[in-house]
Amino acid sequence: MSDKKVFYNKLVRDNIKDTIETKGEACEVRVIADDSEYQQELLKKITEEAAALAMVRSRQEFLDEYADLMVVLDALTAQLEVSEADIQVAIKENVERKGLYKNRHYLHWSADTDYESNETPQGINQ
Repeated sequence: MSDKKVFYNKLVRDNIKDTIETKGEACEVRVIADDSEYQQELLKKITEEAAALAMVRSRQEFLDEYADLMVVLDALTAQLEVSEADIQVAIKENVERKGLYKNRHYLHWSADTDYESNETPQGINQ
């Protein structure tokens, strides 16, 4: 058993403690009892898993990371009591309002200053 400690301070899967202890190593976990803290940790986990998904370089990596992200999203939807029907309606409305990615459009620039994006605008306003 190692005397070194690596501090993670993050939400982890249910099997992590057993996996670590099976290797003969020690760890400390706590149960998140507060719903709002649990929700915040799930939201942070989405960022972590989405970043990992963005770095994949193979189909198998994509499947693994996609599954990781979906497990977190499923946990969050359960915590928020969002049904599959709610999700399907939201997706349908979202696609009707914003469209899909079938045409592969890449926006270089826009004079529409009212357009709101999740991205940080790049470049200098002219």
